[in-house]
Amino acid sequence: MQRKPLSVLISSTFAFTICFAVWMMFAVLGIPIKTQLGLNETQFGLLAATPVLTGSLVRVPLGIWTDRYGGRIVLFVLMLSAVIPVALISYATEYWQFLLLGLGVGLAGGSFSVGTPYVARWFSKERKGLAMGVFGAGNSGSALTKFVAPAIIAAWGWQAVPRVFAIALFATAVIFWLFSYTDPSHVGTGGSSFAQQLKVLKDPRVLRYCQYYSVVFGGYVGLALWMTKYYVAEYGFTMSTAALLAACFSLPGGAVRAVGGWISDKYGAYKVTWYVMWVMWVCLFLLSYPQTSMTIKTVNGALNLNLALTPWMFTALLFVVGVAMAIGKASVFKFIGDEFTDNIGAVSGVVGLAGGLGGFILPIMFGALVDLTGVRSSAFMLLYGTVCVSLVSMHFSFKPARAGAATLAPRAA
Repeated sequence: MQRKPLSVLISSTFAFTICFAVWMMFAVLGIPIKTQLGLNETQFGLLAATPVLTGSLVRVPLGIWTDRYGGRIVLFVLMLSAVIPVALISYATEYWQFLLLGLGVGLAGGSFSVGTPYVARWFSKERKGLAMGVFGAGNSGSALTKFVAPAIIAAWGWQAVPRVFAIALFATAVIFWLFSYTDPSHVGTGGSSFAQQLKVLKDPRVLRYCQYYSVVFGGYVGLALWMTKYYVAEYGFTMSTAALLAACFSLPGGAVRAVGGWISDKYGAYKVTWYVMWVMWVCLFLLSYPQTSMTIKTVNGALNLNLALTPWMFTALLFVVGVAMAIGKASVFKFIGDEFTDNIGAVSGVVGLAGGLGGFILPIMFGALVDLTGVRSSAFMLLYGTVCVSLVSMHFSFKPARAGAATLAPRAA
């Protein structure tokens, strides 16, 4: 591997990791803010999800600008533009101020749509998939937030978190600029306009992949924002312990993505996505079951039963869900690469937007369901329903293809 492509890959992955950590900062930071402001669950969900909204909406224009001006300058300016909103959070005192600044923080989340094409253009077709998978592993920045933010809060208070993150983001932008490069042949390569990107929605396959990605990526983002608070509320853990356990979901959800790309290349996008959904279906069913106490009348008297997942059983199931989502994120993009070779950029932008919007909507719905039902595991009930929709969709959408393959198999023999 040549020096420049390797340097671009390492510096871009590092930048994306820090950007993703900043993007997910309210997963931990939102807990003391919730206590300070007396927010209900729905308000907390909106606070945590606000950066995700901006990060999703800017994906399409950022992808267009990357094609037009080059990924290096776009990613550098993007990181610098998010520094001030991140730093100002430490001075916010009202709920509306946190929401407004959260929109600015969300700019960091747009780094994925810049870094992916920027990195891909530096590598040959044979290495492009692996390079994008390595870059995508920067999703593990969500786990980085859960390791670092609780320690900062314990030492200096929650106001120190946005200040430290702002300094880290600025330093990352400088490091990225020093160790990245620009290739003139990568700039002005065309790209789709916003209107052209929206035209791909007429293809039913694109809508189908939007739904799948909203489950595997939107579900990942939603749970990454929600799990620290869930551990605190459901099991009574301290913030540091809760964040550490929540990282057991966030870390594999990002790091395993490169492996998911290799598995999808070997076994095919349909088969991998199908099994990913079934694994999630089983795990989410178990996670959905609330803590339950019941009395059964037997011939020998009353039998009292308590049904509940221990924290370790819960964490193990959550870990499996995180791995499945990571593999699913790669397999969905394998679908796109196989079926939309001529306009992969347009389809990727729309599908990525759908996944990001899923990550914005889900935390709000998690909070609303808890406020309405009083059952914390209702968040997993919601995700279980979305996976059911995906399985039904996959069964009927790919049924003709399976039937055709079965018909041709004897002839091939």
